Amino acid sequence: MKKLLITGASGFVGWHLCQLAKQEWEVYGTYLSHPLEIPGIKTLKVNLTNFQELKSIFSNVKPTAVIHTAAHSQPNFCQTHPEESHAINVMASCNIAGLCADNFIPYAFTSTDLVFDGLNAPYQETDPVCPVNLYGEQKVMAETGMLQRYPKTAVCRMPLMFGAATPTAKSFIQPFIQTLKAGKELNLFIDEFRTPVSGTTAAKGLLLALEKVNGCIHLGGKERISRYDFGRLLIEVFQLPATMLKSCRQQDVKMAAPRPADVSLDSSKAFALGYQPLSLRQELKELFNSDRY
Repeated sequence: MKKLLITGASGFVGWHLCQLAKQEWEVYGTYLSHPLEIPGIKTLKVNLTNFQELKSIFSNVKPTAVIHTAAHSQPNFCQTHPEESHAINVMASCNIAGLCADNFIPYAFTSTDLVFDGLNAPYQETDPVCPVNLYGEQKVMAETGMLQRYPKTAVCRMPLMFGAATPTAKSFIQPFIQTLKAGKELNLFIDEFRTPVSGTTAAKGLLLALEKVNGCIHLGGKERISRYDFGRLLIEVFQLPATMLKSCRQQDVKMAAPRPADVSLDSSKAFALGYQPLSLRQELKELFNSDRY
């Protein structure tokens, strides 16, 4: 069987990717500080920012493809820890691209919709990047550095993602559900728009991109929605108490990292390749019925 190395197996996307990929690949998943066991996957503790450790993974595992999902992906953390986040978000990503180039193997990378400033949505792959926070800047630096080293890299710009909690990671909906069930107020932005997808859909998109894409690809969903309207849909599908959902604006909440208003992605290029996100209602219904949230 072909060997797939997935970095960040303990993260939300990495975990979902491992579940899907193990059906067709021999999967090796890396983690750093959150040890985990995934049936059917070989998990390895690796510090990706240590180049020697990284090189030895390549020589020991001899992967036939790599998907790099490991990152510091909280914009507020990146803003306040610039060096620590740069090491994994930029340096490690470029080093992995170099090792994939040396071995001529497919490489997919999870970038973000936050490479854009939110003023000209929906965004296509050819639109100029202009991040408003450090996390977005780091992902732009990684994209540029990796494509210089290895033009065959599939740079996958990911939207906001939601789905079942994993043993070591949550998505943004778990705290929403908890807050509403506890009868507490949930304040969500009416002026921040994204094109969300589920973790499972994102994983399908990444595997597709690994096979078919060189350069940038957008893996957003088919619906542009505000955080507040997503909350309303979640309440409806999950039959949660609606009275505590309140609307607010970005300017009402002080955050370390500035946030763009609308980074909706135009993913028609991916749709043409066979990427097929379900409707948000359908995704949420499946999640609700699975009882795994």
